[in-house]
Parts: sequence; C-alpha cells; structure tokens
Amino acid sequence: MTLAYEPGETVVHRLDPRSKLVVQIAFAVAAFVHTSPRGLAVLTVLGLSLLAATRTSVGRTLWELRFVLVLVSAPAFVEGLTWGAPWFSIAQARGPALASYRVLLILLVSAAYVVSTPVRDSEAAIRWAVPGKVGRLASTGVALVVRFLPVLQADLAAIRRAMAARLGTERPVIDRIRIVAIGGLERAFLRADRLALAMNARCFAWNPTLPELQCSWLDLPALALAAGLLFWAVL
Repeated sequence: MTLAYEPGETVVHRLDPRSKLVVQIAFAVAAFVHTSPRGLAVLTVLGLSLLAATRTSVGRTLWELRFVLVLVSAPAFVEGLTWGAPWFSIAQARGPALASYRVLLILLVSAAYVVSTPVRDSEAAIRWAVPGKVGRLASTGVALVVRFLPVLQADLAAIRRAMAARLGTERPVIDRIRIVAIGGLERAFLRADRLALAMNARCFAWNPTLPELQCSWLDLPALALAAGLLFWAVL
C-alpha cells in the first residue's frame, strides 16, 4: 500500500488545504531553527500527533518511506566512521543524525498532508498561492507527481514479486538491481506515453475548473498552530 489520499471524516481531512500547507511550512521552519534534542522532541510529539489525527499508522508511514530513510540516514553513518578504533564516533555522527531526524519529522507531517488532502484541492491551493502561468505549471506538476508516484511504486512492487516468483531472489544483488531498474524504467516510460495520450484525448487544459476553497472555523486552530510555530522559530 502506498501513501496516497484516503477519504475520511477526521478534522484534518476537513481543513482547508491552504491551512495545511501553512502548517507544513511553519513546521519545516521550526524544524530547521530548533535543532537541539529538546526542540526536536517537541516537534516529534507534534508531528506524531498530526499524523495520528489523520488516523494513519506511523509504522506504515515509515515503511513507505524506508528508501528515503536510508538516504537521509547515510550521512550520519558515514560521518561517524573513523579510520581506527573505535571505528565509529557517536560524537561525530551526532550532528548529521539530528539533521536526518529533522528531515524525517518533516516527511511525517508531509505524509499527513498527502493522506488527508485530495489532489485537486492541492492544485487549487497552489494555484491560489502562486498566480499566473507559474502557478498553473506548479499545480499541474504537483498533481501529476502525486498521482503518478503511487502507480510507479506499485509497478516496482509487481516487478519484485514476479522476480521472486521466478526465484530471482537467488540471483546476485547486482543482477536483481539491474532487473528491477530496467523493468521500472520501461514501465515508467510506457506509463508516461499513455498519460500523454490520455491528456491529449481529453483536451487537457492549463486552466481546469478546480474546486472552490473556503476556510471555516476549523482552520483557526491550524492557523494558530502555524503562527505559534513561526513565533517559536523567530524566538
């Protein structure tokens, strides 16, 4: 299962997408300003609370982000390596580890946004925030990525299952990587061609009719939270 929008009746689902974007931005700013363990502990509680508010499992989210987690944690591991005993220095790895953990918290909050916000609402929010052709291009790009990425992830999972069914797991690691990479690229290009054909067949427009956005009283606590995070970052 991939991280994608899931209809629901939670408070986060009913928020205006613009309010959720403001909270994300404020959270990211606070995460980059407060890099101490105490500050990250506060942001951890907040990030897990936001994810829990969407009724999304933390374990499932981390599993979906496992490849990204490997990439963001690699700098801490490399920085901690030493040429001699004790071979790994916690003091040297501490700074990169805190930076990697900060990125993880931002990803968790972003996951809460993805699972609680329809793609078309995100398009409308970006179009509202960035007017003109730049906004139309940005909103279209975000919509295509959000819709296309889960499909590509499903394709890669299907390739791996097919390879495992044919005892491909007994092949060398390099061969397995090559098979999955080549198969994934082939399917990605095929999907892209089909997407372009479908968009042309449906007379794709740069200025589609998007849903009307409207804030409600539910957005007030979200905006207050964003303001508090920004104020905390400034202090």
